[in-house]
Amino acid sequence: MDDDALEETLAQFKEKRLGGWGILQLTAGTGLAVYAMWAGVLMPGFRRVPLKLQVPYMPASKRQVGNVMTLLKGRSGGFADLGSGDGRIVLEASQQGFSPAVGYELNPWLVRLARFYAWRAGQYKRVSYRREDLWKVDLSGYKNISVFLAPSVLTLLQEKLLTELPEDALIVAGRFPFPNWTPCRIEGEGVDRAWAYHMEALRKQNQSKNITSTEHTR
Repeated sequence: MDDDALEETLAQFKEKRLGGWGILQLTAGTGLAVYAMWAGVLMPGFRRVPLKLQVPYMPASKRQVGNVMTLLKGRSGGFADLGSGDGRIVLEASQQGFSPAVGYELNPWLVRLARFYAWRAGQYKRVSYRREDLWKVDLSGYKNISVFLAPSVLTLLQEKLLTELPEDALIVAGRFPFPNWTPCRIEGEGVDRAWAYHMEALRKQNQSKNITSTEHTR
């Protein structure tokens, strides 16, 4: 088809009004596309996760990534992103000098996408994306943790982090804060806000609560 014929076809399409059948076809096509995205990209990661622990994939914005890095500024050592999605936070952490920089993600398609982005950025050998259940991962070797998870998951995750992380570890939560913890720093506003928590202070806070609770039960 030559250029003139193509332009004429496009012009006819623009001028043509969609009837009820056309709208129905367009709606059905859009619905199928959304379902294909869910079934092929998002659903595989959900099949292995209990309902209360399921977290829909929502990529972090540039501002959210920037707020996480601001809270981690001046720190070094191992970095882990729990529920790393397409890997953008891990990639940025690696570029900021954190090593090893590791992302844990159950969805195989997102793991592949993260590896592609790392390869495209020339960071493939400096980052690691692992398809592993974060509840079964030993986090004791990481001093820097980031999480973009739902409040229901954060509540359960608190116990694991308190048990496994080293005393000088820093945890950064994006979008939602940990329900029962007091942050040491906050960066950003609204949906871009991030909260930082220092493990040493959290353990002291937890011990104080336990002592108070014991005294009340006497």
